[in-house]
Amino acid sequence: MDFKEGEVLFFDKPLTWTSFAVVNKIRYHLCRKLGVKKLKVGHAGTLDPLATGVMILCTGKATKRIEEFQAHTKEYVATLMLGATTPSYDLEKEIDATYPTEHITRELVEETLKRFVGSIEQVPPAFSACMVDGKRAYDLARKGEEVQLKAKTLVIDEIELLECELPVIKIRVVCSKGTYIRALARDIGEALDSGAHLIGLRRTRVGDVRVESCMKVEDFELWLEGVNISNE
Repeated sequence: MDFKEGEVLFFDKPLTWTSFAVVNKIRYHLCRKLGVKKLKVGHAGTLDPLATGVMILCTGKATKRIEEFQAHTKEYVATLMLGATTPSYDLEKEIDATYPTEHITRELVEETLKRFVGSIEQVPPAFSACMVDGKRAYDLARKGEEVQLKAKTLVIDEIELLECELPVIKIRVVCSKGTYIRALARDIGEALDSGAHLIGLRRTRVGDVRVESCMKVEDFELWLEGVNISNE
């Protein structure tokens, strides 16, 4: 394999790791193996620390393909807690408000989910990698600064209710680039006349790449030992 010329690697991002940390770890092992101080490594699509699943990494000249991979359709399995919200729309922040859930039924959930299929407008979370005046929104939000983000048009191809053990639901979502599943959880909660936040998120597919075929980050060093390296 020629990592300088460019290779594409598929990983199952571990829980609590940032996408940046995964890139750093893989770059470190590659640089050691190649005997170089620098190597270009980038990822095609940020995953939140509390999310797991498919992360595509590109090395060397293959980093030019990052935009191509980012444009691919993605599939997620998301677990939502209904009846409560957090400022980050997930478990990063503590619950800031609670709402009634007694009126929510499986039938109501299924009918509500249908409203999100197709082209929708979505306001990204303040705790996101969106740029605001040259800074990441999450950096501003974590400092307690108010972040105003504009709604973006995106496409939800499919939403399937996998489990419904109220107040917890699990859904499968197939969506376009730029979809924030945390923001979708927020919007589903509001549409149910309640609130919601994510308590679990797994990216199960990017394009044709499925999580089952992805490598564990902790297995990479050993895998690399058995790889024939082109080091021209």
